Amino acid sequence: MTETTADKIFRALMERVVTGDLAADQKLRQDHIAREYDTSHVPVREALLRLEAKGLAKSIPHKGMRVTALEPTEIREVIEMRVALEVLALTHALPRHTAASLAALERARDECDTAPDMITWDRCNRRFHLALLMPCGMPRLMASIEDLHITAARHLFAYWQDRWTARPDSDHAALIAAVRAQDLTSACDTLRHHLRRVS
Repeated sequence: MTETTADKIFRALMERVVTGDLAADQKLRQDHIAREYDTSHVPVREALLRLEAKGLAKSIPHKGMRVTALEPTEIREVIEMRVALEVLALTHALPRHTAASLAALERARDECDTAPDMITWDRCNRRFHLALLMPCGMPRLMASIEDLHITAARHLFAYWQDRWTARPDSDHAALIAAVRAQDLTSACDTLRHHLRRVS
């Protein structure tokens, strides 16, 4: 599927909010963004509305569209929601994995383990989790999980960016091994541990 200008702007702005490059309460001016991306206001408006739908921006009367504040108390809720929804998705995905999907999962793990910086690691980490769960064949569930990934990543950048170091993720390797062995109990236990480890 061809990526539209609005898609590109949305992804770029989303990453900037997640990484903290665009700070909480910062004004998102349509004219400035349109100039920055050399486009009209129409795709910018669409991108901003999508940011708002993801909870990353909010339209405030007389103040315009601004980056939302990060709520420190929400991370516990996000983690528990991720545990519930990702384990559900994994339960349906595990028996549907194929040689091709496992190869994609291995590639995502390798890219994650060798990421040179936190921004690259975050992209690869999200790709790994989506590759692990995508065979579940439940698009609404996956859309909810992707939204939670964005919120969780924003918290990680806010609180862990200064302490991040490149390292192989043993949980990712264990998850792949459990999927290959079709060991659902081990896979779900590993995933729960993995998601709660960041809290």
